Amino acid sequence: MLGIGTSCALEANPRRTLTVAADGPPAVDLLVVSGIWPGSKLHGVGFWLSQGMVGVFVDGWGSRRVAVEFESEGAVLRGFLYEAVKGDPPFPVVVMTHGTSATIPMTTDRYAEVFAEAGVSALIYDHRNLGISGGEPRQEINPWVQCRGYRDAITFASTVEDHDPNRIGVWGDSYSAGEVFLVAACDSRVRVVVAQCPTFGANPSDVDPTLEMFEAIRETFESGDVSGGPEDTTGPIPVVSPDQLGAPSLLQPIQAFRWFVDYGGRHGSGWLNQATRVISSNTAPYSPYLCAPFVTVPSLMMVAPADEMVGANPEVSRRAFDLLSGEKDWYDIDGGHFGLLYHPSDLFDEASKVQAAYLTRHLLH
Repeated sequence: MLGIGTSCALEANPRRTLTVAADGPPAVDLLVVSGIWPGSKLHGVGFWLSQGMVGVFVDGWGSRRVAVEFESEGAVLRGFLYEAVKGDPPFPVVVMTHGTSATIPMTTDRYAEVFAEAGVSALIYDHRNLGISGGEPRQEINPWVQCRGYRDAITFASTVEDHDPNRIGVWGDSYSAGEVFLVAACDSRVRVVVAQCPTFGANPSDVDPTLEMFEAIRETFESGDVSGGPEDTTGPIPVVSPDQLGAPSLLQPIQAFRWFVDYGGRHGSGWLNQATRVISSNTAPYSPYLCAPFVTVPSLMMVAPADEMVGANPEVSRRAFDLLSGEKDWYDIDGGHFGLLYHPSDLFDEASKVQAAYLTRHLLH
């Protein structure tokens, strides 16, 4: 075990050796031991810094995971950069974060590993107010704020040494898989979208997509007041519950309860079974669906035909897919909303392989 004040030299990557003296520059705050994320195959030793790139973890197959932090909406968001295992710099990057209330160790880190092995670095972080990220109130979910988190993560990714600011993609799961389409429509730096089990709503929008509406959405995304009020707030409420009559929850299907309790209940997940959702009503509507016609970059939409989540209605996803104006690919995946989030599993292998191939096709070639 390394202690504070220890000097260390780590072969963090076959391309270079990184040397840090913890008793040297004041930027070094503390050293941490291995195994931050239980069950991950990324392990070794690590150190924590305080200047954006804040740690190194080395495993047996030569990759590295670097802890990162960046500012967004007055809070510090934290996560990891999984550096590409093969290829030469500058590397492309895919920016990743989880769906409703979920945190990094709840399988998104496994997707990041696959993408890094395929040659695409993965910048993965927890949303504001959740997991290891900062922000108050804790457990508050605001989709506008989360979309701005993607924006700020893209900005951060574009500054990372040995990575290409012109080859950045976005990845999302469930609720964030809807958010990535709004972000891609509003932020021209996005080069490719990968979305699994996206949430476009239980029903199609009751208004048609128009340029005027999209411009209002983009203005809200960029600078609108999205704080909302009591009338815009749901919760605090359990994220999941086995008893919708006695203890209603934000996500109702029993499959959601089983997955969240399984993965969120594991030691070190940082997940809490409580959330407050805020969607402001005094702005343009939060609607990835209305943004779909303005997404011009290649987009992979992976959809479960038997999705249990009401907001991830496959029929609405198909309508949104049809509205996309850029190159697009639709992929049906079995297992419902959560099947591809179980690791190890055949469904995870199928989903991650297809997604990695899509990212490499559009970011490496």
